[in-house]
Amino acid sequence: MEVIGWIVTIVMFIVAFAGLVYPIIPSVIFIIAGFLLYGWIVSFEELTWLFWVIQILFVILLFGADTLANLVGVKKFGGSKAGMWGSTIGLLVGPFVIPVAGILIGPFIGAVLAELIVSRSGLKQSLLTGIGSLVGFLTSFVTKGAIMLLMIGIFIFFVAI
Repeated sequence: MEVIGWIVTIVMFIVAFAGLVYPIIPSVIFIIAGFLLYGWIVSFEELTWLFWVIQILFVILLFGADTLANLVGVKKFGGSKAGMWGSTIGLLVGPFVIPVAGILIGPFIGAVLAELIVSRSGLKQSLLTGIGSLVGFLTSFVTKGAIMLLMIGIFIFFVAI
């Protein structure tokens, strides 16, 4: 049963990392599901209350990092709320409209269009907002990936000791 538990857990973790590329996939839910499925299939004995407290703090950090990175990226380059919303919509739609490249192009186009249409910003400012959305997304991507790796590393540490 332990082998099956590890296989299921690893599959959950892989799906979670796919959520970095396809933001419609809730990464944190799949990581937590991996922990819970491991406990259900193998044993919850190693997953102490300290483990769960640490993981909950990382979940909060994940949500905060994601929101903050997009906000700072767009705002730093002079974007408005419309630019932030356009970037978010582009991030969700882009990967499905333009596979692979859409993850980068979608937020950029979304932010630029939102600035042009809603905020009626000039082309130069709209393009700067688009660049800011890319910076925010890439910062978020790296930060979330690092936090997810830490969560998994802590899981392995608790299970291994």
